[in-house]
This record gives sequence, C-alpha cells and structure tokens, in this order.
Amino acid sequence: MRKLIGGLGIVVFVIAYAALAVTISAILPQRWWAELPFYLVVGMAWGLPVIPLITWMNRGR
Repeated sequence: MRKLIGGLGIVVFVIAYAALAVTISAILPQRWWAELPFYLVVGMAWGLPVIPLITWMNRGR
C-alpha cells in the first residue's frame, strides 16, 4: 500500500513541479544563457524533495 500511495504522490509532485517550472520559465528572458542554468538546476532539483517519500515507501516491509 505504501508503494501505491508513494508512487501516486511522486506522479502528482512531478506534474506540479513541472507546471511550476514552466510558469517560472515564462518570466525568464528568452536567451539561452538565462534558460540553460535554470533548466539544469530545475531538471536535477526535483529529486531532492522526492527522496524522503522514497525512503518512506521502502520502510515497513
């Protein structure tokens, strides 16, 4: 049951995170030097908030 709840939680989080990233990217200047670092950071940073959820999913076997 934990894996089902956690999996759904991850999917919902990633969808919300992507929507927020797209909204913020609309504010950035449309130049590669502004977009590149933003997308590099945002593309890797989504994993940090998910780690506690994955840890919770794998406990209590």
